[in-house]
Amino acid sequence: MVELYLPMFLVFLVAAVLVAVFFLGGQLLGPKNPTAEKMMPFECGNDSDGAKGIKLNVKFYLTAILFVVFDIETVFIFPWAVLFKGLGWAGFATMLAFVSALIIGLVYCWKKGALEWDN
Repeated sequence: MVELYLPMFLVFLVAAVLVAVFFLGGQLLGPKNPTAEKMMPFECGNDSDGAKGIKLNVKFYLTAILFVVFDIETVFIFPWAVLFKGLGWAGFATMLAFVSALIIGLVYCWKKGALEWDN
């Protein structure tokens, strides 16, 4: 059992070591001469006032969440497509139920107006 997961854990270990080396290398080797001008916020060449006067509409967050949900769900279709022949009719029926649930959810969101961007 351990030999089955050992390559995955080695990849995680190598990734963690690389992240640590890059962060520590940047902290230890990077120049440290902050000035008041360098510490000021910078945005596209203009002085930044921040986002204190901007309120985003709830529709923005709802659209973002729906995008993430449907995007992640479509990722589950890829492994099924790769193993399609080996899964047989049971795999086909399972994916048909999954896609049907996705379509029902999408139609529900559409009917509720969640995909409309109007005020």
